Amino acid sequence: MSIINEVFSTLEAADLWHVPRDTVIKCCKGQKGLPPRFTPEECRQSGRTWLVTREGMERLFGERK
Repeated sequence: MSIINEVFSTLEAADLWHVPRDTVIKCCKGQKGLPPRFTPEECRQSGRTWLVTREGMERLFGERK
């Protein structure tokens, strides 16, 4: 599988895993003084867009439905 198929925008990841986009973003940024749930290898910001890996999404939310 190509590496490009392993990285998603938060909107795309939220749609594929059936979770709210805000939840994915909070896992990237952290919330209420807590650190991010994604590791730096699983999530990064590119401009105004957050990108997440398939591995990170599967670790936090399980296999894609």
